[in-house]
Amino acid sequence: MLKELVGRSADDAEFPEGTDLRAVFESYALRYPALREMARSIVMARNREFAELSTKLAEGDEVAFLPPVSGGASAAGTLEAFENGNYFALTRQAIDPRAVIVRLQTGAEGAVVTFEGTVRNNTAGRRTLCLDYEGYESMALKIMAQIGREISGAREVGRVAIVHRLGRMLIGETSVAVIVTAPHRRPAFEAALEGIDRLKKVVPIWKKEHFEDGEVWVEGEWDRHVVPVAQ
Repeated sequence: MLKELVGRSADDAEFPEGTDLRAVFESYALRYPALREMARSIVMARNREFAELSTKLAEGDEVAFLPPVSGGASAAGTLEAFENGNYFALTRQAIDPRAVIVRLQTGAEGAVVTFEGTVRNNTAGRRTLCLDYEGYESMALKIMAQIGREISGAREVGRVAIVHRLGRMLIGETSVAVIVTAPHRRPAFEAALEGIDRLKKVVPIWKKEHFEDGEVWVEGEWDRHVVPVAQ
Protein backbone atom coordinates (compact mmCIF):
# COMPACT_ATOMS: atom_id res chain seq x y z
CA MET A 1 0.00 0.00 0.00
CA LEU A 2 2.69 2.48 1.00
CA LYS A 3 4.97 1.32 -1.80
CA GLU A 4 2.32 2.21 -4.36
CA LEU A 5 1.64 5.51 -2.61
CA VAL A 6 5.24 6.77 -2.80
CA GLY A 7 6.21 4.94 -5.99
CA ARG A 8 9.07 2.89 -4.54
CA SER A 9 9.72 0.08 -2.07
CA ALA A 10 12.99 1.42 -0.60
CA ASP A 11 15.03 4.58 -0.31
CA ASP A 12 18.51 5.56 0.89
CA ALA A 13 18.71 8.68 3.05
CA GLU A 14 21.07 10.53 5.39
CA PHE A 15 20.05 12.25 8.63
CA PRO A 16 21.99 14.23 11.25
CA GLU A 17 23.37 12.45 14.30
CA GLY A 18 20.72 12.14 17.02
CA THR A 19 17.77 11.90 14.60
CA ASP A 20 14.88 9.79 15.90
CA LEU A 21 12.18 7.84 14.08
CA ARG A 22 9.64 10.63 14.49
CA ALA A 23 11.91 12.98 12.53
CA VAL A 24 12.33 10.35 9.82
CA PHE A 25 8.57 9.97 9.50
CA GLU A 26 8.07 13.75 9.39
CA SER A 27 10.66 14.15 6.63
CA TYR A 28 8.86 11.66 4.41
CA ALA A 29 5.41 13.00 5.31
CA LEU A 30 6.51 16.39 3.98
CA ARG A 31 7.39 14.75 0.66
CA TYR A 32 4.32 12.49 0.61
CA PRO A 33 1.46 14.19 2.54
CA ALA A 34 -0.77 11.12 2.23
CA LEU A 35 1.52 9.41 4.75
CA ARG A 36 0.32 11.84 7.43
CA GLU A 37 -3.27 10.96 6.64
CA MET A 38 -2.41 7.31 7.34
CA ALA A 39 -0.36 8.00 10.47
CA ARG A 40 -2.88 6.36 12.80
CA SER A 41 -2.28 3.01 11.13
CA ILE A 42 1.46 3.17 10.29
CA VAL A 43 4.00 1.75 12.71
CA MET A 44 7.78 2.08 12.55
CA ALA A 45 10.49 -0.55 12.74
CA ARG A 46 14.25 -0.18 13.22
CA ASN A 47 16.53 -3.02 12.19
CA ARG A 48 13.57 -5.40 11.82
CA GLU A 49 12.07 -4.75 15.25
CA PHE A 50 9.07 -2.59 16.16
CA ALA A 51 10.32 0.66 17.67
CA GLU A 52 9.04 3.76 19.48
CA LEU A 53 9.14 7.08 17.64
CA SER A 54 11.68 8.37 20.17
CA THR A 55 14.19 5.70 19.09
CA LYS A 56 17.49 7.29 18.00
CA LEU A 57 19.15 6.19 14.79
CA ALA A 58 22.71 5.00 14.28
CA GLU A 59 24.84 4.72 11.16
CA GLY A 60 23.57 2.00 8.82
CA ASP A 61 20.17 1.50 10.47
CA GLU A 62 17.32 0.07 8.41
CA VAL A 63 13.99 1.81 9.01
CA ALA A 64 10.60 0.55 7.83
CA PHE A 65 7.18 2.19 7.52
CA LEU A 66 4.59 -0.56 8.03
CA PRO A 67 0.85 -0.35 7.29
CA PRO A 68 -1.45 -2.77 9.17
CA VAL A 69 -0.85 -6.40 8.35
CA SER A 70 -3.65 -8.26 6.60
CA GLY A 71 -3.02 -11.73 7.90
CA GLY A 72 -1.99 -13.24 5.63
CA ALA A 73 12.02 -15.51 0.51
CA SER A 74 13.84 -14.51 -2.34
CA ALA A 75 11.93 -14.31 -5.58
CA ALA A 76 13.48 -17.62 -6.56
CA GLY A 77 12.61 -19.79 -3.58
CA THR A 78 12.29 -20.08 0.16
CA LEU A 79 13.63 -18.15 3.16
CA GLU A 80 13.92 -20.49 6.16
CA ALA A 81 14.78 -20.48 9.86
CA PHE A 82 15.36 -23.44 12.20
CA GLU A 83 15.34 -23.15 15.97
CA ASN A 84 15.35 -26.01 18.50
CA GLY A 85 13.50 -28.26 16.09
CA ASN A 86 10.97 -25.57 15.17
CA TYR A 87 10.68 -24.49 11.54
CA PHE A 88 9.70 -21.18 9.96
CA ALA A 89 9.62 -20.22 6.29
CA LEU A 90 8.50 -17.75 3.65
CA THR A 91 8.10 -19.36 0.26
CA ARG A 92 6.89 -18.66 -3.26
CA GLN A 93 6.27 -22.34 -3.84
CA ALA A 94 3.15 -24.37 -2.96
CA ILE A 95 3.11 -25.24 0.76
CA ASP A 96 3.39 -28.98 1.46
CA PRO A 97 2.12 -29.52 5.05
CA ARG A 98 3.06 -33.20 5.03
CA ALA A 99 6.68 -32.38 4.24
CA VAL A 100 6.72 -29.87 7.11
CA ILE A 101 5.26 -32.44 9.53
CA VAL A 102 8.06 -34.86 8.64
CA ARG A 103 10.57 -32.15 9.63
CA LEU A 104 8.92 -31.78 13.05
CA GLN A 105 8.20 -35.34 14.12
CA THR A 106 10.45 -37.08 16.64
CA GLY A 107 8.23 -40.05 17.54
CA ALA A 108 7.27 -38.54 20.91
CA GLU A 109 4.15 -36.75 19.70
CA GLY A 110 0.63 -38.05 20.25
CA ALA A 111 -0.95 -35.25 18.25
CA VAL A 112 -0.15 -33.18 15.17
CA VAL A 113 -2.49 -30.26 14.48
CA THR A 114 -2.34 -28.47 11.14
CA PHE A 115 -4.09 -25.19 10.36
CA GLU A 116 -4.15 -24.13 6.71
CA GLY A 117 -5.38 -20.73 5.57
CA THR A 118 -6.72 -21.03 2.02
CA VAL A 119 -7.75 -18.54 -0.64
CA ARG A 120 -11.55 -18.26 -0.78
CA ASN A 121 -13.57 -17.23 -3.81
CA ASN A 122 -15.33 -14.21 -2.30
CA THR A 123 -15.20 -11.43 0.27
CA ALA A 124 -18.53 -10.22 1.59
CA GLY A 125 -20.22 -11.57 -1.53
CA ARG A 126 -17.76 -9.91 -3.91
CA ARG A 127 -16.17 -12.50 -6.20
CA THR A 128 -12.43 -12.93 -5.69
CA LEU A 129 -10.23 -13.95 -8.62
CA CYS A 130 -6.86 -14.31 -6.86
CA LEU A 131 -4.64 -12.86 -4.12
CA ASP A 132 -1.16 -11.35 -4.04
CA TYR A 133 0.91 -11.50 -0.84
CA GLU A 134 3.95 -9.32 -0.15
CA GLY A 135 6.05 -9.06 2.98
CA TYR A 136 8.91 -7.30 4.71
CA GLU A 137 10.58 -10.65 4.49
CA SER A 138 13.54 -10.53 6.88
CA MET A 139 11.43 -9.00 9.66
CA ALA A 140 8.48 -11.30 8.95
CA LEU A 141 10.63 -14.41 9.35
CA LYS A 142 12.16 -13.04 12.55
CA ILE A 143 8.74 -12.38 14.12
CA MET A 144 7.37 -15.76 12.99
CA ALA A 145 10.28 -17.42 14.79
CA GLN A 146 9.63 -15.30 17.89
CA ILE A 147 5.97 -16.35 17.92
CA GLY A 148 6.93 -20.01 17.61
CA ARG A 149 9.57 -19.71 20.32
CA GLU A 150 7.14 -18.12 22.75
CA ILE A 151 4.39 -20.64 22.04
CA SER A 152 6.66 -23.66 22.43
CA GLY A 153 8.10 -22.20 25.64
CA ALA A 154 4.74 -21.44 27.25
CA ARG A 155 2.68 -24.49 26.24
CA GLU A 156 3.04 -28.25 26.60
CA VAL A 157 3.88 -28.83 22.97
CA GLY A 158 6.74 -30.42 21.11
CA ARG A 159 7.56 -28.39 18.00
CA VAL A 160 6.02 -25.53 16.02
CA ALA A 161 6.17 -24.66 12.32
CA ILE A 162 4.83 -21.55 10.59
CA VAL A 163 5.05 -21.28 6.81
CA HIS A 164 3.64 -18.37 4.78
CA ARG A 165 3.50 -18.17 1.02
CA LEU A 166 4.20 -14.98 -0.94
CA GLY A 167 3.29 -13.98 -4.48
CA ARG A 168 0.20 -14.78 -6.57
CA MET A 169 -2.27 -17.37 -5.20
CA LEU A 170 -5.34 -18.82 -6.82
CA ILE A 171 -8.64 -19.90 -5.28
CA GLY A 172 -8.23 -22.94 -3.05
CA GLU A 173 -4.46 -22.66 -2.63
CA THR A 174 -2.88 -22.59 0.83
CA SER A 175 -1.46 -19.20 1.81
CA VAL A 176 -0.30 -20.08 5.34
CA ALA A 177 0.18 -23.16 7.49
CA VAL A 178 0.67 -23.41 11.26
CA ILE A 179 1.62 -26.90 12.44
CA VAL A 180 2.10 -27.99 16.06
CA THR A 181 3.18 -31.33 17.51
CA ALA A 182 2.46 -32.25 21.12
CA PRO A 183 2.05 -35.27 23.41
CA HIS A 184 -1.69 -34.50 23.69
CA ARG A 185 -4.30 -32.94 21.39
CA ARG A 186 -5.63 -30.02 23.45
CA PRO A 187 -2.32 -28.13 23.80
CA ALA A 188 -1.67 -28.71 20.09
CA PHE A 189 -5.04 -27.25 19.07
CA GLU A 190 -4.64 -24.26 21.40
CA ALA A 191 -1.08 -23.55 20.23
CA ALA A 192 -2.06 -23.69 16.55
CA LEU A 193 -4.91 -21.23 17.14
CA GLU A 194 -2.63 -18.87 19.05
CA GLY A 195 -0.06 -19.08 16.28
CA ILE A 196 -2.38 -18.02 13.46
CA ASP A 197 -4.09 -15.35 15.57
CA ARG A 198 -0.78 -13.71 16.46
CA LEU A 199 0.60 -14.00 12.94
CA LYS A 200 -2.37 -12.09 11.51
CA LYS A 201 -1.75 -9.14 13.85
CA VAL A 202 2.02 -8.62 13.98
CA VAL A 203 3.84 -10.32 11.10
CA PRO A 204 4.50 -7.75 8.30
CA ILE A 205 2.81 -9.52 5.41
CA TRP A 206 0.19 -7.79 3.25
CA LYS A 207 -2.54 -9.05 0.96
CA LYS A 208 -3.95 -7.58 -2.24
CA GLU A 209 -7.30 -8.98 -3.29
CA HIS A 210 -8.22 -9.01 -6.99
CA PHE A 211 -11.94 -8.88 -7.84
CA GLU A 212 -13.81 -8.93 -11.12
CA ASP A 213 -14.34 -5.19 -10.81
CA GLY A 214 -11.12 -3.98 -9.19
CA GLU A 215 -8.41 -4.68 -6.63
CA VAL A 216 -7.55 -3.52 -3.10
CA TRP A 217 -4.88 -3.96 -0.46
CA VAL A 218 -6.58 -5.47 2.57
CA GLU A 219 -6.01 -3.34 5.68
CA GLY A 220 -6.26 -5.12 9.01
CA GLU A 221 -5.49 -3.97 12.55
CA TRP A 222 -2.23 -3.96 14.47
CA ASP A 223 -1.97 -5.83 17.76
CA ARG A 224 -2.73 -3.55 20.72
CA HIS A 225 0.93 -3.72 21.82
CA VAL A 226 2.14 -2.17 18.54
CA VAL A 227 2.10 1.63 18.66
CA PRO A 228 1.22 3.55 15.45
CA VAL A 229 2.83 6.86 14.45
CA ALA A 230 -0.27 8.84 15.54
CA GLN A 231 -2.57 7.88 18.39
